[in-house]
Amino acid sequence: MPRTRPAYPPEFRRQVVELVKAGRTSEDLAKECEPSAQTIRSWATQDRVDTGEQAALTSDEREEFARLRREVKQLREEKEILRKATGFLVRESGR
Repeated sequence: MPRTRPAYPPEFRRQVVELVKAGRTSEDLAKECEPSAQTIRSWATQDRVDTGEQAALTSDEREEFARLRREVKQLREEKEILRKATGFLVRESGR
């Protein structure tokens, strides 16, 4: 089972991203800090997206998209339950 680490605090992420913006490499920062170089690169990329420097979904858009997917799933499940209940009630009322 893969090891999971606790999430890094947002302020820590911001500080690391600022160091990348200042010219530090993700590899150098990975040697000094806990996160891997790939994690630091991901944070820097997401920061560029969030600030509009790079085209992609922002963090807020990602969260909204995930929330909407959950909502659609729930509504589909409710629709299926209602469809089955309606069929049952129609059959029962015809007897």
